[in-house]
Amino acid sequence: MFEKEINEIDEFFIAENTGKIYRGLLEALEKPLISKFLLYTRGNQLQTAKILGINRNTLRGKIKKLGIGR
Repeated sequence: MFEKEINEIDEFFIAENTGKIYRGLLEALEKPLISKFLLYTRGNQLQTAKILGINRNTLRGKIKKLGIGR
């Protein structure tokens, strides 16, 4: 799905972000992904968690950590 974008990552980006790339990409994707499915489920966290394949408590923690819905 994001193969093209990942292939375009250059050596400078890698050098500047060594050790932070994986976590940074996950965080960049998590907020819009969770927000999208919360809208889709009209804010139903249990349904959103099921769609994403995560535990509801995990979802709640991510919502709080990422500041979703503030």
